[in-house]
Amino acid sequence: MTSTGTKSGTTLLAEDAASDTTLILASGSTIRAQLLRGAGLDFIIETAPVDEAEIRIALQAEGASAGDTAVALAEAKALRVSRKRPGALVIGCDQMLDCNNVWFEKPGDRDHARAHLQALRGRAHTLSSGIVVARDGQRIWHELSTARLTMRPLSEEFIEAYLDAAGDAVQSSVGAYQLEGLGAQLFSRIEGDYFTILGLPLLPLLDFLRQHGLLKR
Repeated sequence: MTSTGTKSGTTLLAEDAASDTTLILASGSTIRAQLLRGAGLDFIIETAPVDEAEIRIALQAEGASAGDTAVALAEAKALRVSRKRPGALVIGCDQMLDCNNVWFEKPGDRDHARAHLQALRGRAHTLSSGIVVARDGQRIWHELSTARLTMRPLSEEFIEAYLDAAGDAVQSSVGAYQLEGLGAQLFSRIEGDYFTILGLPLLPLLDFLRQHGLLKR
C-alpha cells in the first residue's frame, strides 16, 4: 500500500499516566475491539450515545470537511464517556466516507446498501478515520488518517451476489463493505493504511499509549 495522508495527533498532556489507568473504548464496533485486543490492550467497552446525524448536518452546513467531522464525532463520543469516568483514558472513534463531496452513512437496509454500491462503483472515494483520547472531560490527543479506495466497475449480478453473501453485515459499515472480508472483492486499488480503512488508526494510538505508560516502550 502507498502512504496515506495523515495529520499528526496533538498531545496536550505531558506527564505519563499511571500503569493502572483504566482504558475505555467508547465504541460498539466489533472490529475496533478486535484490533485493540489483538494489539495486547486491556480495556473495557462503554458506548457513548450521541446524535451523530445532528453533528454531521451541523458541521456540513458550516462547511466542515469530512475529516474534521470524523474527529468531531470521535471527540463527542470520547467526552461523553470521559465526563462519567474520572481518570480513565477514553478512546472515541468515527469514520466518514466522502465521494466527490457526497457523504455516505451506514446503509439502513439492503436497498440502501445496493444504492451505495451502485453510486461508488467505478469511482474513487476517501475514508477519513478520526480518533480522540479524552481524560476528565477534555480531549488530550487526536489523530486523523485518510485512505483512498477505488471501487472496480461492478455488474448488477455481482452486486446482488455480494449482498446475498454478505448479509446483514453490509449495514454495519459505511460504504456497505468490510475490507477484512468479502468487501476486498469490491476494489481495484487501495491507497492508505489498512487500520485506517477498518476505522481505527491503530499505530499512532499505540505510540500515544506507550508515552502514557499503558504499553512498554
